[in-house]
Amino acid sequence: MNSTGHSVSENREACNPAAEAERIRELLARFGSPEASVAELLCDRHPADAVAFTVVETDLSARDLTFGELRRESARFAAALAGIGVEPGDAVAVLMGKSADLVVALLGIWRRGAVHVPLFTAFAPPAIALRLEASEAKAVVVDADQRHKLVHGEDLPADARWRTVVAGGEPAAGELSFSDLLAPYSGDEPQGRAVVRGGEAALVQLFTSGTTGTPKSVPVPVKALASFQAYLEYGLDLRPDDVFWNAADPGWAYGLYYAILGPLAAGHRSLLLHSGFTPALTWRVMREFGVTNFTAAPTVYRTLRNDETAVPDGVKLRTASSAGEPLTPEVISWAERTLGVPVRDHYGQTEHGMVVVNGWADAVRSPLRPGSMGRPLPGWSAEILHDGQDEPAPAGTAGRVAIDVAGSPLMWFTGYTGDADRTAERFSADGRWYLTGDAGSRDEDGYFYFSARDDDVIIMAGYRIGPFDVESVLVQHELVADVAVVGVPDALRGEVLEAFVVLRPGALGDDALVTELQYLVKNRFAAHAYPRAIHFTDRLPKTPSGKIQRFVLRERRRSELDGH
Repeated sequence: MNSTGHSVSENREACNPAAEAERIRELLARFGSPEASVAELLCDRHPADAVAFTVVETDLSARDLTFGELRRESARFAAALAGIGVEPGDAVAVLMGKSADLVVALLGIWRRGAVHVPLFTAFAPPAIALRLEASEAKAVVVDADQRHKLVHGEDLPADARWRTVVAGGEPAAGELSFSDLLAPYSGDEPQGRAVVRGGEAALVQLFTSGTTGTPKSVPVPVKALASFQAYLEYGLDLRPDDVFWNAADPGWAYGLYYAILGPLAAGHRSLLLHSGFTPALTWRVMREFGVTNFTAAPTVYRTLRNDETAVPDGVKLRTASSAGEPLTPEVISWAERTLGVPVRDHYGQTEHGMVVVNGWADAVRSPLRPGSMGRPLPGWSAEILHDGQDEPAPAGTAGRVAIDVAGSPLMWFTGYTGDADRTAERFSADGRWYLTGDAGSRDEDGYFYFSARDDDVIIMAGYRIGPFDVESVLVQHELVADVAVVGVPDALRGEVLEAFVVLRPGALGDDALVTELQYLVKNRFAAHAYPRAIHFTDRLPKTPSGKIQRFVLRERRRSELDGH
């Protein structure tokens, strides 16, 4: 609530609260129904000849996937999953890049009534093994160029409970071929019947990092699709004639929710680039495919801004949006000068999707305010709570960003799988507030401003990285006695990781050891999450109880970088 007693989300000048509320009810009735069938909602109800995805290759060749084709191929894969013992409710992990096989695999998993476990392709074997074991995955579908990460050894057991299905290449002994599994199920009549599990059933099991302990398991229910589609409509203003491209990786929440699930729910074509990111290729895709509605992490925009290549003629964006980390003002002004439209900043988390946005749709669009991440979307109510009590703070007061659960009909997160303690940390004692873990403020007009994480999670190029994950790898080195990992400001990525390492007596901290420790993180956790700098120190700042004070190290480094 604001100072007048009205929900912040009700204060827009140019909105129709009744129409917005009715639309939210429609979406919730569709996706939250006890009779909800994921295959029907995401695929079968859409026109068979409509294009669901255009998969673009590096050379700009492309393949259109229609809903009719996806219905047929995903039904074949659903039947194949049943044939290898995958039952409704079982977890099936996917370690794949953006491709036609990826979409067929995902829809086949959901058609079978199974639960998708995303695996980011930059993950190393230990991070993959943790997620496979924690989810009790029955199977894992993997691109051929990623299958080496699933070879049994130090991290993965030889007697793994999951079956490995290899796409785009030959399987090894004991593995299965994606194409061979589909072969027996031919013809136009779908073989795998859609399983109905209802709106409360789990659709995805997504793991998100924290400051301590193993990654947290976020169960995403079918009814969350209502929230995902609402964001496309109000936040991104996705229109029937838009060419839509969300450049985020579907191994992470923003890419999965809004490049795959949201467009499927809305029946709107989505571009998938089957290639790594480069500025030149991004411009070419925008021009050649006539992209009008584009969204990506701020790092993408900063890289495009820093690229010396001129924006090619023919790039004509109608909207540009950003999510994953705070958007700096210079990107907005650059976009207005260069692209003809500003980049609008949007805020959300894995646990609930997008909540506070500078929305594009006419019903919610309002002038941008420097540094603001916008106002709550329809279906959501947010507030700034006092630091010391679970009560709303006055406008202009720094505090904790929170979601009003009772006032947010689109709120779908209720807790982490099998982790009551960390679930309790996310909610106020009375259950009214979901506590995001972010600090910020709100002005008199209901605009929210992000200030900082109130924990130690690092957000680099839109990816959340828990310091504990990296620290757990570094302390495995025989010369490391203690370590702390923090995020420090970076002009391109927003934040980068740096590590403070205490060595064992007699060990020498030199450049060779720095390289060795960086490689260890790449090899044992994730290629993108290695510390860009390593500082050797005699001791780490700690509380009397022995907890590392990462904020002290962060402030020290930021002061050094500022020249103080």
